[in-house]
Amino acid sequence: MVILVTGITSGFGKAMAERLSADGHKVYGTHRKATDFIPGVTYIRADVSDDAQVEAAVNQVLETEGRIDVFINNAGMGIGGPLEFSSLEDARYQMDVNWMGMVRFLHFVVPVMRRQGCGRIICFSSIGGLMGLPFQGLYSASKFAIEGYCEALRMELRKSGVKVVVIEPGDFATSFTAQRKCVTDSKAHEAYPAYAASLASIEKDETTGLKPEYLAGKISAIVKKKNPAYNYVISTFEQRLSVILKRILPANLFASILSGYYKL
Repeated sequence: MVILVTGITSGFGKAMAERLSADGHKVYGTHRKATDFIPGVTYIRADVSDDAQVEAAVNQVLETEGRIDVFINNAGMGIGGPLEFSSLEDARYQMDVNWMGMVRFLHFVVPVMRRQGCGRIICFSSIGGLMGLPFQGLYSASKFAIEGYCEALRMELRKSGVKVVVIEPGDFATSFTAQRKCVTDSKAHEAYPAYAASLASIEKDETTGLKPEYLAGKISAIVKKKNPAYNYVISTFEQRLSVILKRILPANLFASILSGYYKL
């Protein structure tokens, strides 16, 4: 299969590119500043926030291969902090990368797959796209947007032969933690005394989380499935349980449980 993956410099993207290439697929991956290159993977320099670069990346794959069988929207970033102290610029940037980055690629990928009469779109959301996470509100909002967009897209493409799958990872040990941009204003810490402890808890969960290679193995299996599920929560048992509890508990009870976990 011809597979295009966004954001293969590190973390999930790198692990997926390695695994899918090892599986025998022809893998293309976008990057902004890759330094270590995976043998057998074709790298395309493209920023997901740049319309022209996104279009050029898709066209490069088509000009070489004539088709795209699987598109994996993985590129993303996180901004942490109390929403009150998160700047409008940060809010725009968070959505531009995580949500609009996906929208830009799908704008050019969907027509290709629809004309082919087949294809698979795999978009990365998060458990944070299923529940609003305190002090990660901008990130959660961007992932909620992915959930809604893909739910609508799935129905629109229902009879086209194109499958739409959403991946909802929990905490993983990747460079995402170190690269997260956080609000550092002392006034934010004064106004929200729980912020520092909550952020420390979040970072501990991430740095001690599952390895990206585990997720890459799951994606490898999903790519091979004839009829994949609509979505996959890929996480520890405890985090999968939290998703179930979110669905079945009264909203105020679940919010109380989550607030306690984050020391609010």
